[in-house]
Amino acid sequence: MSAAAIGNLAVFLGLLYWLFTMQGKHVSFNKRVFCGLGLGVAYGATLQWLYGADSTPVAQTLDWLNVVGSGYVKLLQMIVIPLIMVSIVSAIIKFKDAGSVGKISALTIGVLIFTTMIAAAVGILVSNAFDLTAVGLTAGTAEAAQGGVMQTKLQDMGQLSIAKMLLDFIPANPFLDMTGGRKTSTIAVVIFSAFIGIAAAGIASKKPQVFADFERLVAVAHAIVMRIVTLVLRLTPYGVLALMGKVVAGSNWADVVNLGSFVVASYCALAIMFGVHLLLVSLTGLNPLRFVKKILPVLAFSFTSRSSAGAIPLNVQTQTRALGTPEGIANFAASFGATIGQNGCAGIYPAMLAVMIAPTVGVNPMDLSFIIPLIGIITISSFGVAGVGGGATFAALIVLSALNFPVALAGLLISIEPLIDMGRTALNVSGAITAGSVTSRMLGQTDMTVFDGDEAIALETEEAMA
Repeated sequence: MSAAAIGNLAVFLGLLYWLFTMQGKHVSFNKRVFCGLGLGVAYGATLQWLYGADSTPVAQTLDWLNVVGSGYVKLLQMIVIPLIMVSIVSAIIKFKDAGSVGKISALTIGVLIFTTMIAAAVGILVSNAFDLTAVGLTAGTAEAAQGGVMQTKLQDMGQLSIAKMLLDFIPANPFLDMTGGRKTSTIAVVIFSAFIGIAAAGIASKKPQVFADFERLVAVAHAIVMRIVTLVLRLTPYGVLALMGKVVAGSNWADVVNLGSFVVASYCALAIMFGVHLLLVSLTGLNPLRFVKKILPVLAFSFTSRSSAGAIPLNVQTQTRALGTPEGIANFAASFGATIGQNGCAGIYPAMLAVMIAPTVGVNPMDLSFIIPLIGIITISSFGVAGVGGGATFAALIVLSALNFPVALAGLLISIEPLIDMGRTALNVSGAITAGSVTSRMLGQTDMTVFDGDEAIALETEEAMA
């Protein structure tokens, strides 16, 4: 390792220690997360300025930053499945009513699909407003390679249909899905957990002693899992620092400038859609400004990590501890939102790609005969998009192949993919939280005392530290 890289890592360790001292001084979780975000940007920008994105010192430094950043994301992914299982089973046992589970599922999925439909329309309108087109764009080596990869993925997908995607939700082997072995594993675990909860609730009156024993077992498991969640979430400021530093230091800003119109258009569409989320929240009677303040930490994490699934634990904690949403609804919304109806990856992104590519095959992107079917295809295909890296690519493949558009042209955006994926992922998570909040309010289950409180995620409370 070069002396420059060693010096870079020494600075990084110093920044980590600074965040640690802030925790020792009981600085709020929110402030530490955003401090980590700001330090990460400054650190990454400094590395870019001193060495350049493709330099050896930066590459060596990012290898070690990746240990902290990606290591943190892996820890979050580690607790996703246990958290989903114990929380959903616990929630259904408390409901003791399969009808309530059905209402929660239907409302949550309905909000996610509705917002994805709006997101598709927003993506189309913004793309046309910015006059985005793939005509004239040239592919370099990396872009051509990515186009080939997308073409290969499309062939591997074979004859993909909506019916097959829905069938994939069914957990034929729940133990396989607990390993995250399929793109739809998260939803499959939700379904399996719901069956366990409904079965347990069904014996409450017939075998009360057995039910009581199972209820105690679930309560113990839930307490332990939530303690693990708390321990992992305390690492959030350090993970955000490393992830943001890696993104900024490793980005090729010349390519970003060349495709600047798509970047700007993407973030305009994301901002509009975020406004739609706030509108829906306000229509249910919640204060949108307070809502924004409380979800900022989880949006900051999802922005830097680019993982909707990895954000599930922080998503659930935000909904329950900061927004007053019951655990059952929060877990359904976070779990469904990581796979179904992702507003950014499955809504805005494929819509903008389709509008860009349309002129290359002689299709007018302003024609209603193109726009209406496109919105329908995007809405239906938004089921089953994985909440990890590559979910947007999967959604784009489904939509572009359904339109008989050349999927390889999507590879032209590979150089700016990480930058726009950050915003897309944050919008995905915002959509999931919005679905949970709206569902909770519509069912009259939101704890307004918690929502109106001043704290966001009180990880430093006496209870959490016990």
